[in-house]
Amino acid sequence: MLYDMTRRAVSPVFVGRDAELETLAEAYDQARKQATAAVLIGGEAGVGKTRLAGRFAEEAAEDGAHVLVGGCVELSAEGLAYAPFTAALRQLVRESGAAEVTALLPDGAGRDLARLLPEFGEPTGDGETESARARLFELILTLLERLAERRPVVLIIEDVHWADRSSRDLIAFLSRNLRTAPVLMVMTYRSDELHRTHPLRPVLAELGRVDGVVRLDLPRFTQDEVAAQMAGILGVTPAFARVDRVFERSGGIPLFVEALLDCGEECSFPDSLHDLIIGSVERLPEESQRVLRIAAAGGVRVGHALLAAVSGLSDVDLEDALRPAIAANVLQVADGGAYAFRHALIREAVHDELLPGEHARMHARYAEEIDRDRTLVPPGRAAIEIAHHWYSARDDRWALISAWEAAEKAAKSFAYTEQIQLLERVLTLWDKVPGAADHIGQDHCTVLERASEAAYVSGDMEQSLKYVRGALSELDERTAPERVAELLVRMANVKSQKAKHGSLDDLRRAEGLVPLPGDTRTLVLTRLGTMLMCSDQVVEGTAVTQEALRTAREKGHEVQEADLLINLALGHSINGDLETTFALNERALAMGTRLDSPRIILRALGNNVDALDNLGRSEEAVQLALEGEKLSRRYGRFRHQGVFIANNRAEALESLGRWDEAIEVIDRAMTMGPTMRTRWHMLRVRADIAISRGEEDLAQDILSEVGAFSPRREEQTQEWTNNTRLVLAFHLLRGEPLKALDLLEAALDHPPLSRKAMLAGRLLASIRYVCDAAAPVAPERVAKVRAQGDRLAGNLGDGPVNEAFGLVYRGEFDAAAQAWRRLRRPYVQAKALLLAAVDAAARGDRDGASKRLHEACPLATALRATPLVTQMETLARRVGTPLLNPLSDPTPSAAPPARSGRQADLTPRELEVLRLVAAGRSNRDIAAELFISAKTVSVHVSNILPKLGVSTRGEAAAAAHRLSLLD
Repeated sequence: MLYDMTRRAVSPVFVGRDAELETLAEAYDQARKQATAAVLIGGEAGVGKTRLAGRFAEEAAEDGAHVLVGGCVELSAEGLAYAPFTAALRQLVRESGAAEVTALLPDGAGRDLARLLPEFGEPTGDGETESARARLFELILTLLERLAERRPVVLIIEDVHWADRSSRDLIAFLSRNLRTAPVLMVMTYRSDELHRTHPLRPVLAELGRVDGVVRLDLPRFTQDEVAAQMAGILGVTPAFARVDRVFERSGGIPLFVEALLDCGEECSFPDSLHDLIIGSVERLPEESQRVLRIAAAGGVRVGHALLAAVSGLSDVDLEDALRPAIAANVLQVADGGAYAFRHALIREAVHDELLPGEHARMHARYAEEIDRDRTLVPPGRAAIEIAHHWYSARDDRWALISAWEAAEKAAKSFAYTEQIQLLERVLTLWDKVPGAADHIGQDHCTVLERASEAAYVSGDMEQSLKYVRGALSELDERTAPERVAELLVRMANVKSQKAKHGSLDDLRRAEGLVPLPGDTRTLVLTRLGTMLMCSDQVVEGTAVTQEALRTAREKGHEVQEADLLINLALGHSINGDLETTFALNERALAMGTRLDSPRIILRALGNNVDALDNLGRSEEAVQLALEGEKLSRRYGRFRHQGVFIANNRAEALESLGRWDEAIEVIDRAMTMGPTMRTRWHMLRVRADIAISRGEEDLAQDILSEVGAFSPRREEQTQEWTNNTRLVLAFHLLRGEPLKALDLLEAALDHPPLSRKAMLAGRLLASIRYVCDAAAPVAPERVAKVRAQGDRLAGNLGDGPVNEAFGLVYRGEFDAAAQAWRRLRRPYVQAKALLLAAVDAAARGDRDGASKRLHEACPLATALRATPLVTQMETLARRVGTPLLNPLSDPTPSAAPPARSGRQADLTPRELEVLRLVAAGRSNRDIAAELFISAKTVSVHVSNILPKLGVSTRGEAAAAAHRLSLLD
């Protein structure tokens, strides 16, 4: 039997690597404490990465770990989608059965895994391609976490330099998110193959930024380690001269040491490493060499039945030919009735020996035999293997046909990036193959359409846009209006994702192409209605949505009907009718529950979290969000829909002043790789907290990322309004009221029509803050802005939150503070109390000011809202009431804090000068009024600016008003 063959030329003794093993052991120990993510083992080909990983796996298994192993497969440039994870799943199924694995997953999730392994049954028919890949990623994460609840898990992934794009993305995703389970990933890769444009390089760079990820570079052996390796292979201590010679020739690479020992005592040093590796093959019988060349065309690992079919040999003749190769340790017997080259370098060297004609012939034979009997390769691999072999055989016709089929299979496995690569191959071969459309049963434009969809759902918007434009250039809207309309919808979606203008124009054009009721028109109207609502054209958006809803009801499409009800709720939300919003979402939720549609359930529930927060029921919003996130995990949809719900929870937590919780939610959700718009929503919540806490640098970075400083207006109201409000707050934080006023004047030329509390209400309050800060230096401009603000105030929606914001705008600060107290929103309550205290001080009511400050300061202090506390301290000093500020360091031994321009006291004379500066007087006018020289005035102004932390006279005046220094 071949299984009885003994190995040689490999040391039975594990040599060296003590430090590396210790590093792996430490990482494993940290993983058990839930404090690490992965170890990356890099090294040259043949340096011993696999041996090290195997040794560590043995030790971890002895320690009780559940060790899962998968490797990446080289198939030309495209790799094999999810190969290492499919291998690990197959191992799990062998160990415990598909039913037990399914039991660890959310309800019905096993059918998604069926796209990777047929053991999990029939794949789901869910056509939601945009979320399918995200669900698969989350299922793998959930499976590893559930396995780790039983015992620590070690996942070893070998040869990630061959990983396909989908596997690389999944590796990065798991590395970011395996933070609360005892799971350790160990990955090996060839560092000498990572050229500047290698696709693994950005993944390694990203992983290097993840806390707990360890990089381990495996060095070559020292001469002493080479001697130990040689002793293990030879069974005796080698002579020093021989060790010296082998060390010099091998360069300390273990694989080459083995090859040099295998070629005998008198072996001369070959001309190249290729010759060194191929030497052990060339000493085999000719028939063994021929079979090895055939095997090399099949890859690093090839099954017995497949190799027999391609070689044309009987089982007995094949075994006779393979026996010498196994005895020489060129091949090894693997599980599953397969043979594997001992090292990928050996396979590469043998494959390079194929003559051109032999190369084409062998790959064509593999393609033919696999196509004849697809059970010759592991489940799910036939299509991609056939495509690879026909392409390698340089048979353009069959390469095109097989690439099209493999692209379809890739899409069903959610391997969209691999689907794009295969479709690009079809497009490249198109003009080389006469009658290409007849061969695949589709025209060239369909290939472009499929590629645009794959690129869109994989997040590559630039590629998607390129393919959409290519497809549109081949279509005539007069003869193919529906196809053009569908492409225009995709183009609009791409532009929306890229925050580019023009989406609405594309959708209006699409609507004009399909005037009659039908599925395509319903698709167009659904997207058009949403875009119109988000662009403040709620009346028209509601009308087109209602038309789509009538069609959906007529055709009995209940899921589509529920979706459109949620879209209608969006329009009511933007109009400020939040009670109707909540009711419509509840109807959709009930329908989704009856139809057992997780997507509808989570969409309706998530939108109601937002509605509750806008209604002032933020505590309920948080509880509903927690319920939604729990459901999203059960459905395997947390990464896609659960993250959206988590964002809404963060908004409600921010409203409630539970800022540290909100930050924790945001940080966790960010690791899930959210879509760009969801990421921006979360960043805006984080920016609100950063500004309120005085974290200027962080706020600036966030606002830059979300495009808030861009002069171009966003098409969508929510993004535009939030960006505007945040930049206004940022300028006020920096003591730049005139810049804030400039922005506000430009923004209010075309104000948002939304009446939603957390949009229009918050912006209205911001108008008040900016006007108050800028009034001393630009009273006429402020008066015009207030008039525009009055019109916006008249358009606010109903509800307690909008009412409270309206009180702030009208200057009824005590009433606003009471309203915020009832709503349990401490930050805006503290801010209203401060403004009420300022008013009291202006009236000479020092006791009233003091009372309000003593109520407000603990609220702001608990939030660590430093700028607000600073303003309170300044006003408290003016009215003569001390404030206990826990933010200050009470330790007597602590060094006194540096005097901040926003905290420093001004002298009485400096206050007089500042009052006249705020009135717009020149130095000469001030000198005349105070009976001092202009030079003295200049000195006073020079002292005032740094004390206030500003750089101009206008900013000094605004800061003086904000800090209540002029009363």
